[in-house]
Amino acid sequence: MKDFKSFYEQNGRDKKGGKGEGNTGAAQNGDFENDKGVNLIKSVASSMQGRSQSDIMRAIIDEAERGKREGTLTNADLDNFYALMAPTLDGFKKQKLKSIIARLKRI
Repeated sequence: MKDFKSFYEQNGRDKKGGKGEGNTGAAQNGDFENDKGVNLIKSVASSMQGRSQSDIMRAIIDEAERGKREGTLTNADLDNFYALMAPTLDGFKKQKLKSIIARLKRI
């Protein structure tokens, strides 16, 4: 999946319904297929089919901790992950995720 702007421009429409400026390239507009946060979600989601919410959260945290220790997951990646997930959560879960991200950034 690519970002909405790339999809919109590829289909040749701008905000007013006219022709867009064309595709400026997914890399310039944010290629979600290569985003580490999206890949983390995909890998964890595929391995967590049928598991409880707490199992899923623990797996995400463990994977993120491993990535931070190995140097393959940066604070910017964590911020992107939060920005991707936060809109889907209610207030309590969003606050919990924020605290988890803060803890991971200290590793």
